[in-house]
Amino acid sequence: MELKRVVVTGLGAVTPLGNNVEETWKNLLEGKSGAAPITSFDTANFKTQFACEVKDLDVSAYIDRKEARKIDRYTQLAMISAMQGVKDAGIDLDTVDKNRIGVVYGVGIGGIKTFEDEVIYYGQHIENGPKFSPFFIPKMIADIASGHISIHFGFHGPNYTTTSACASSSNAVADAFNLIRLGKANIMVTGGAEAAITPCGVGGFNAMHALSTRNDDPEKASRPFSASRDGFIMAEGAGCLILEELEHAKARGAKIYAEMVGEGMSADAYHITASHPEGLGAKLVMQNALEDAGLQPEDIDYINVHGTSTPVGDISEAKAIKDVFGEAAYKLNISSTKSMTGHMLGAAGAVEAMVAVLSVQNDIVPPTINHEDGDEDPEIDYRLNFTFNKAQKRQVRAAISNTFGFGGHNACVVFKKYAE
Repeated sequence: MELKRVVVTGLGAVTPLGNNVEETWKNLLEGKSGAAPITSFDTANFKTQFACEVKDLDVSAYIDRKEARKIDRYTQLAMISAMQGVKDAGIDLDTVDKNRIGVVYGVGIGGIKTFEDEVIYYGQHIENGPKFSPFFIPKMIADIASGHISIHFGFHGPNYTTTSACASSSNAVADAFNLIRLGKANIMVTGGAEAAITPCGVGGFNAMHALSTRNDDPEKASRPFSASRDGFIMAEGAGCLILEELEHAKARGAKIYAEMVGEGMSADAYHITASHPEGLGAKLVMQNALEDAGLQPEDIDYINVHGTSTPVGDISEAKAIKDVFGEAAYKLNISSTKSMTGHMLGAAGAVEAMVAVLSVQNDIVPPTINHEDGDEDPEIDYRLNFTFNKAQKRQVRAAISNTFGFGGHNACVVFKKYAE
């Protein structure tokens, strides 16, 4: 069976750096941080009091106020990113075959805000028997965002959600890619969303000692590959990629950002939260992705790394890159955009895949911010180009994006410049 070629024809994003793709991309290239004190709840008794929240988003510009109250924040963000992506792709909803358009969206946690609100409400009224909203379950469940997207547009193709912690939306993009190249769909609306900056979300990650506690300087707290890194920064957001079968895209005159050429998956099979210290799962997932794409290590110019600013994770990923790319590792650019966006958990993979696509399209690599001279970790090889503090212009023929999730879930997606 001859596999179909798959291209990216639309993008959408709602992130701590901007409420659309253009604003997010501009601020990434300028090295801006989205971190600030948390505004959505009182953090006085929390070890971590800052995060990367989405700012000044007018949900009513996209979703009717009455309908917005019936869906969790993560679903709102997912729908907005998808609306942006479909519009950017120029899909004519009156003429397109909606039976051949599907939706696969990833989420790591889902409607945690809805769950917290309902539990609090139930606790206050427990003496009078159960008091739950009829929207409690459909607001909370992890799969509902993809459902709402398909309902909004009337897309009848494959529709489901991937949940693999921080790798969730990379798995979604990989699945969407495979559905198209196997001929199961013409267009896939794919990506991920997360909105877990809540008391349970922050408190839970604090209990695991996973979050930075640099409360006095939030903007400089995320510092991947620096010796003083002390944990990741919670973030919320959503990203969308419109993937399309090449001939279908050409027939309707769609603009093409890049071609998606491969994906890889693997498991660390090591620990419920920690990555393998030697990066064995990370190494395997990149090898699998390169093989699937039919590319050699020297063909890759940029890696958007998982790079969460955690003590163990950054070291293991750097080791894995050296193992996979050998001498070619010193010729490519590496950057962690989580240093600016924070860690969007289940949405991270989609937004970072978007960054890889834009880097391929524009021949520029966004930076890894907050590194300071003298803050080098002896276990990290700084001959690698981590693109510290300033974006770098260079030819980006192909780029990969890594995401690794709790449970040892690893996913990697590959994009290259489109050519006939």
